[in-house]
Amino acid sequence: MFEYSARPDLLKDRIILVTGAGRGIGEAAAKAYAAHGATVLLLGKSEENLNRVYDDIVAAGWPQPAVIPLNLETALPHQYDELAATLEREFGRLDGLLHNAGIVGPRTPIEQLSGDNFMRVMQVNVNAAFLLTSTLLPLLKLAKDASVVFTSSSVGRKGRAYWGAYAVSKFALEGLMQVLADELDGTTSVRSNSVNPGATRTDMRAKAYPGENPAVNPAPADIMPVYLYLMGPDSNGINGQALDAQ
Repeated sequence: MFEYSARPDLLKDRIILVTGAGRGIGEAAAKAYAAHGATVLLLGKSEENLNRVYDDIVAAGWPQPAVIPLNLETALPHQYDELAATLEREFGRLDGLLHNAGIVGPRTPIEQLSGDNFMRVMQVNVNAAFLLTSTLLPLLKLAKDASVVFTSSSVGRKGRAYWGAYAVSKFALEGLMQVLADELDGTTSVRSNSVNPGATRTDMRAKAYPGENPAVNPAPADIMPVYLYLMGPDSNGINGQALDAQ
């Protein structure tokens, strides 16, 4: 497991947007960030799930979060522009952006993968991450030190049979992270890195590995050290790195 112990006020007064914040790793990250002092912007497609996470954060006495319902599969470019304008008006800057939302799509040989399924996975996993990053970059540059974190996968670092669109999308995210990091290096206070969460006890993992005993994998809350590290000031100067949560 990634070794790091976050101090309680690590993210005090920071504003951090988390995609896919309604469940799984996104929910765990949102709660971890809030518990360490951040105002978390909860973005996801299920308003019901986002509201549940919102209620949990408020009940714990952490900073009041904000709910942003947005379906990344169908969102159009102008909606990202509107989101950026709203965040600038409400918060004035953005200190962190965690790209966590993603879909697996069919696990099938490339030969049998339909174009529609391929493009759907790329839309959610890559296009949305690009649009969100490019649109919110001006707000991130207004922060004292800001962090963009992309969620990768072991199959996004070494391709494996039957992982099709998902693997390709994660390779693309690693590329986006590296290009962004190189552009930001030495010119802004924004850094760009990726995290491979590894096998984690989530619904997505259960769908991808239906025969696996979920108890063998850590819970999302157990892999939070690397997510906290990358969002806080202790990771200043870490840029263009592909890290592992486990």
